[in-house]
Amino acid sequence: MSVIRLKGQADRRLRAGHQWIYSNEVNTDATPLKQFSAGDQVVVETAQGKPLGVATINPNTLICGRLVSRSIDTVLNKSTLIHRLKIALSLREMVYPESYYRLVFGDSDGLSGLVVDRFDDILVVQISTAGMERLKQEIIEALQDVVKPSAILMKNDGKMRNIEGLDTYVEEVFGHVPEVVYLKENDVLFQAPVWDGQKTGWFYDHRENRKTMQGFCSGKRVLDVFSYVGGWGVQAASAGATDVTFIDASESALEHVDANLALNQYEGDASLMHGDAFDAMQSLIDDKQRFDVVVMDPPAFIARRKDIKAGEGAYHRANQLAMRLVAKGGVLVSGSCSMHLETSRLHDIVRSNSRQLERFSQLIYRGTQAPDHPVHPAIPETEYLKALFYRVHNNMGL
Repeated sequence: MSVIRLKGQADRRLRAGHQWIYSNEVNTDATPLKQFSAGDQVVVETAQGKPLGVATINPNTLICGRLVSRSIDTVLNKSTLIHRLKIALSLREMVYPESYYRLVFGDSDGLSGLVVDRFDDILVVQISTAGMERLKQEIIEALQDVVKPSAILMKNDGKMRNIEGLDTYVEEVFGHVPEVVYLKENDVLFQAPVWDGQKTGWFYDHRENRKTMQGFCSGKRVLDVFSYVGGWGVQAASAGATDVTFIDASESALEHVDANLALNQYEGDASLMHGDAFDAMQSLIDDKQRFDVVVMDPPAFIARRKDIKAGEGAYHRANQLAMRLVAKGGVLVSGSCSMHLETSRLHDIVRSNSRQLERFSQLIYRGTQAPDHPVHPAIPETEYLKALFYRVHNNMGL
């Protein structure tokens, strides 16, 4: 294989366990990146010429290399894919009794640029890097060998593909994948729109946080903001909530909410509010509505580091509106999937809102991503999800 040589000291992060190589860490005088094609596999060397392993390369991106092995004798091929898929599968089978989970979570499973969600015998796959795209057929064959699915959908329409210079497409590559697939989470049934929905059609990452939320919902009024297909609110309904309101900007997503309530034979009151979440919450405030449990789980307001200031402003506004809708002694669930928003900063935002609104808030639970989204201890980028639960009361003079 060809070689890329790093600059002095640029190997320190890799030696500590990280798997990414940035373009400014490569000695381009010794090994010009322009000589490589996107998706090539190369041997990575220190500045002194000592081999560190094998990486896939994309010369056109800031993250130009992704380590796939720490041995120069091991490349990423079908055999390696099968081996790592078996390891990934063993973790999920150890944790979950039924086959509804994220089977592959990129770097955390040694498969940077690959995500696979499992809906029983149907797999939805997302490839986000040129290195993985080069191995598309091998990935399909490895999944067939390890999981033996009835169908596989390639949902390759994510923003990362544009950065990598890859085309976007959604393609049925094996078997037949229906417009919606079915899953079970915390003993609650759902249909997920895998062809037209967000990401893979479902978000398994909040599974444990939703389970915790269920414990607060029996006999309560619940508000699910940015509800998508009802992951939080439908589980609240199944846990005994008497009244659940869903807010989402997507009319089709709310149609799936309705279907998911019916799947679980919900007989309580349900309200579907189609429109901008901020406007909808203000409308509920104007109508003097209050809820025992308010779930605020927005999309990533901070997609890139340069978005931090504007994104934190959006989180502040969203949580302030949500807190105004919490009934006395109720629970606010404040979620974030923005990797660039630290948990402590989200807590600061809620604390600031508490003071401004003269509320007495108590942090009662800190949640993170489910075990099928494992955190790689050397790659902080793999730890992204937060769910902070607060009991909110009147100021109490404090």
